[in-house]
This record gives sequence, C-alpha cells and structure tokens, in this order.
Amino acid sequence: MTKRFYLVTLGCPKNTVDAEAMSALLLAAGWHQTQRAARADILIANTCGFIESARQESLDTLRQLARAKKPGQKLLAAGCLSQRWGAELQALVPGVDGTLGTREWARIVSCVEGLCGFPLDAPARPSEQLSVVTPTHRIHTGHSAYLKISDGCSAACSFCAIPQIKGPHRSKEWSAILAEVRELADAHVQEIILIGQDTTAYGLDLGQHDALPALIADMCHAAPDVPWLRLMYAYPQHVSPRLIELLATNPRLCHYLDLPLQHAHPDTLQRMRRPADIEQVHLLIEQLRTAVPDIALRTTFIVGFPGETESEFQALLDLLQWASFDRVGVFIFSPEEGTVAATLPNQVPGEVAHERYQRAMELQRAISLQRNQLQVGRTLPVLVEGYGDGVSLSRSYRDAPEIDGYVLLSGKHETGQMVQARIVSALDYDLMAETQEPR
Repeated sequence: MTKRFYLVTLGCPKNTVDAEAMSALLLAAGWHQTQRAARADILIANTCGFIESARQESLDTLRQLARAKKPGQKLLAAGCLSQRWGAELQALVPGVDGTLGTREWARIVSCVEGLCGFPLDAPARPSEQLSVVTPTHRIHTGHSAYLKISDGCSAACSFCAIPQIKGPHRSKEWSAILAEVRELADAHVQEIILIGQDTTAYGLDLGQHDALPALIADMCHAAPDVPWLRLMYAYPQHVSPRLIELLATNPRLCHYLDLPLQHAHPDTLQRMRRPADIEQVHLLIEQLRTAVPDIALRTTFIVGFPGETESEFQALLDLLQWASFDRVGVFIFSPEEGTVAATLPNQVPGEVAHERYQRAMELQRAISLQRNQLQVGRTLPVLVEGYGDGVSLSRSYRDAPEIDGYVLLSGKHETGQMVQARIVSALDYDLMAETQEPR
C-alpha cells in the first residue's frame, strides 16, 4: 500500500528547515510526498505562531485544508502554532486530527502513522529519539539552502514569544552541522544561509565563547565548491572582532550581515529588554564598514512599541539616516499573549503606529535607492533564480532570498547559474544589470 503525505509550510526559514527534515523522515519510513492534497492520506501544515498576522495565515490554511478533507484523510497541525496552543488548536479548527509542536518534530513518523491507523514500530525509531537541533537527512531542492545551526532563544526581549514557543537556545552539534553542509554541497547548492534565533550565540550553551567564526571556517573547508555562505540573525552585541575579520578575509562569506536592532532610543530599548548602548551600535557599524567597505547591512525595527514617544521615534529615524542601511524591515508592534510588552502601560494607538511605519519606510526607501545607486558600474556575481518577460531574476551578495531585492538581468540565463553582471541602473529596491562579456 502506498502511503502519501501532503505538506505545506508557513512562516520563517527555520520552519522551512524543519519541514525538509520532516519530509526526509517520512520518505525514509516509506511514505511518498505528493503535491496534490486530494491524493494524500494525511495533510500536514507546518504552522507559524510568531505574531498575529502569521497566526491568522496558519489558521486560514488549516481551515482551508479541513474544509477540503476527503473521507479518511487526516489533518496534522505541526510547528509553532501547535507548540503554542496545543490541543486548543483542534477546538479552534474542527477537522484538525492532531498536533505536533516545534520541539518534537522528530516524532513525525509515529505521529502520522498513529493518526492514519498504520501499525507502529516499537520502540521509537532512532530518528525520533533525536533532539530538534540534531540533524537528520534533509530533502532539499533549489540552489539556495537554509541551515539551522541552533534553535530556541535565551534572550528576554519583552515583546517576543519565541522563548515560549521554542524554548531556550540550543546549539546544533558541530559535527552534525558539517555533515549537513556536505550533504547540501553534494546537492549542488550555490548558497548556504546560516540561521537561528541568534546565530552569533552559537556554542554559548556548550560553554564555547565566540565559536561561530571557527564553525564558519570549518564549513568552508567542508564544502569547498559552495561559493556563498550567508549569515542571518546576528545579535549586535555578539558580533566579535574575529567575526568581522572573517567577513573581511574569507571571500566565500558574503559581505552581508543581518543585525536586528529593533529600536534606536535607549529608553525604548530598555522597555524592550534589549541592550540599550546606542554608542556601541554606532561603533559596530563603523567597524564593519571600515573592515568591509562594500558590506551590505540589514536590520529590523519595531515602531509603536508601548511608551514610544515622538522623540524616541525620531531617534529611530536619525539612526536610519546616519547608518544608511542597505536593507531595513520595519514592523508595527504586535502585543503577544504571555509577553511582558503586552501588559505595559502607554500602548501606542494603532493609527499612530501605522503613521510612524509609513514615515520610517518612506525614509528608508530613499536611502535604499541611494545605496543601490552606488552599485551602478560595478560588476557582481549573481545567482540566477528564474526567468520571465525577457529578464532573469537574480541576486547578488547584497540580497538574501525572500526578504531583499533582485538584480534584474537582461536575457535568459540558466537557473542556479552564477553570472557576472554589470549593474547599469538602480531602482528603489532592485538593480538592473547586463551580462558582463568576458574579455
């Protein structure tokens, strides 16, 4: 009998990695993956529960799958929303037959086979005894791949529910990361993107201080044919001189760094329970730009945080103007159940928060255009991701997938190919380019 599963994943890249691992475990257990929900024995939604908009998308997806269920089909809600709400999710969405949280995805096979009424192996499969940060074989397609080097978070940010959902920070085993790197290299990926709630905290739970630079060096050695490694979610206070030196000297580590700052005023940051030394942030940005002059810096900010005054918001705008970040994500504060920030006084009215969001994004739009204009005339290697209307969609080292811009390259080029592109013009968030002919 052929056993089929259908899996849809929502939310952040970390969920994508978990979904690939779950797929691999099911395939190894004799299941077949189908892209047609109607053919599946079980429907699996890997949900996101981080903020309200993500929760609503997850609920909508579950309800849609539940409405379309055929007789005998089962629906499993996995991921963050299941971790956060547990069995309550089944009451909210009639038709959900079971839940599987983020800390137990390694149980996917026994969970699925139990729901579907198939015989269970005993004792638990070896893979189901693994920690969520111990890797398994992954089913990955595409030319860029996320690699989760840790899970959970031990920070105490007052606005964030991630520690409730994911638990404390846990680093993946060093040797296991290198094994996963080799596997991705064998799959001919062109880019490996390091992710975690705080990638720069790697090893701290294992008593290893500033372990990330050495880990990256070993990853490069383990996969010499992968041209790009990209670092995301770097906590500013954990960016060490060794990491800056590695960015400056290792040509395969993209000159790109994601530094989620969240705000720029000390008082707001203190209410956020974030490091409030803005001078240290200024110094770090100067150090990065001095050591790596062409580095692309990305950050994220929250506007409308409880108690945010106009002068505090102006400090955020001032930092945007001074730092001239290449990429910025701005989010409106979302009061999350169970967090300290949800109970703080002086909640900012929604219309004020939205107006501040618009002002910040408008300022950053102009800055982003200025930063893009500085690229005109440069020749950059770009990774081709698709084609349409006479233009190949590609990315340079300045562009992380899914969140940043594109290099729009004239003509048709093979997906997954690295091409030398000469930048000819700049848009607000994208670049226009032509193929650089060899001399």
